[in-house]
Amino acid sequence: MTSEDLHHSLCKIDGKPYPAYKNIRGSYKFNKFTLSIERVQGDPFASPSRLSIRIDHRSSLIDSSLFSNASRRTGSETYLARSFSAACRHGQTSLGSGKSGRLEIDTPVQEILKRTCVEIGKTETIVRFSVGLPANGRRILGKAAIGLLTETLPEIVSQALVLSKNDKTDINSFADTNEDADHLRSQLEDHRLVAFIADGAILPRASGIDQHPLSNAVPFESPASQRVRLTVPHAGEISGMGISDGITLIVGGGYHGKSTLLNAIERGVYNHIPGDGREQVVARKDATKVRAEDARSVASVDLSPFINNLPGDKDTQNFTTENASGSTSQAASIIETLETGSHALLIDEDISATNFLIRDARMQQLIAPEKEPITPFVQRVRSLYDQYRVSTILVLGGSGDYFEPAHRVIALDNYLPKDLTPQAKALCGDDFSISPSTEETTPFNIGIAKRFADSSSINPYKHAVPYRGSRHGGHRQQRPPRKNIKAQNTRSLIFGTQEIDLSLLSQLVNPSQTRTIGAALAYACENKLFNDQSIIQALETIVALMDEKGLSALDGNDLAEIRIQELMAALNRLRTLKIRKLGIPTEAP
Repeated sequence: MTSEDLHHSLCKIDGKPYPAYKNIRGSYKFNKFTLSIERVQGDPFASPSRLSIRIDHRSSLIDSSLFSNASRRTGSETYLARSFSAACRHGQTSLGSGKSGRLEIDTPVQEILKRTCVEIGKTETIVRFSVGLPANGRRILGKAAIGLLTETLPEIVSQALVLSKNDKTDINSFADTNEDADHLRSQLEDHRLVAFIADGAILPRASGIDQHPLSNAVPFESPASQRVRLTVPHAGEISGMGISDGITLIVGGGYHGKSTLLNAIERGVYNHIPGDGREQVVARKDATKVRAEDARSVASVDLSPFINNLPGDKDTQNFTTENASGSTSQAASIIETLETGSHALLIDEDISATNFLIRDARMQQLIAPEKEPITPFVQRVRSLYDQYRVSTILVLGGSGDYFEPAHRVIALDNYLPKDLTPQAKALCGDDFSISPSTEETTPFNIGIAKRFADSSSINPYKHAVPYRGSRHGGHRQQRPPRKNIKAQNTRSLIFGTQEIDLSLLSQLVNPSQTRTIGAALAYACENKLFNDQSIIQALETIVALMDEKGLSALDGNDLAEIRIQELMAALNRLRTLKIRKLGIPTEAP
């Protein structure tokens, strides 16, 4: 069918009840692109209709150099999604009731993430977006729909998807920036680095809810002792602070930038758009922030490396609770993170449980060791690295007990870092008192046991419920179970009958990632992955599927890439999760 056929169909249904819009589903050939109307909303107040555009590279003028590898492709896709979004905002107007006239695409902000909204293939680009089809009340506004779909939309395509000379410069900038960042991250392991922060980077953000760069912020400058130089394809040689593996403390006075630096590192698991200020700030892809989360649920986690000898002889090797304390939740988060294979922990003292981080000498004199079930993290942090090669970056403002196990101490002074490792180590003299080791009484073993989920405890469906149907003479009927997955921004995920609280997962940065988590867990349930695979094996299977076949293999919603760390974290916070058995501990990560 052609655009003229669409014009004719919309004329025919003008003024008819809204459901008549379903008659226009199908594909229509325009001058430079093909429009597909895939799902039509039930009424003007429902979720907007889903459409897609296919435009070949000869029409869009996209050069093959823009998608010559995965990094450049994702950078280019991010540019096109932002450009299409800007054109939609400029071109749309209210055209009637409800969501009539609304044109929207899943819009990237500061992070560059692989998404389903724009996919560049070998010969064409696919753009998926939403449209509120126009109506007056619940009557179709056919003429308004003609203007929206056959006039406004082609103009948007021309502005956003057909590249001008200036567009080619800008899209190349996105592709180059993303490729450089991936190249930086790929060098971290060879240089035994956990993170890299380039000189000149702008780390402060506009506000706690605005990730745009702060104007007039102090540019980052590495201390000479920590400066390294890395080379990337487009920016060439880049100097900056390399945070080596091991234990790194970030210290300093309040409001001098400690948490700002850690926040930049935690976001460094993702790449950033040109102009963000953090384009050349990267961290290991598996670096994970862990914190205290009072009242979270924990399902059969081995907490014995940190917690033992609980009153009532409660088993800490198979610990389950619906209401974890701050220290218990933080210990559980660390063990769960290690289960994903992560080798880098990010911890901020301000959002940690104090009794989990330290227990000073005076407190130990007051409370006998056998009466304290918690082995504080300060007594484990060095063993985590020496035995298991797990690095830790820790923001501290109130405890010097970590000076002794630390490999380096970086102080922030007005957002500028200084290497104070010699001064900190000088304080660790013979009279320096730290908590005595409890290695002998509580052996440190984090051979992670494989957990196997009870598949019935992970249910994306609403239960069947009775209802009174008028078509059946008022008799009570049984609704079949239906999938119920709704992303509530990055704060929570409705999954079946449960709400998963994601509000404290700071490395979950976009609502489309929340949708991906829901789609991934539902895929695992529908394909019975939890029936014969451990939790981590099932999640690794899903991640491999997304890598091989793309996010669209999960479902047709707006999705964005996620790490296995956030996928595991979400599942661990599903309150119905039950573990059916614990396997034999595997080798250490």
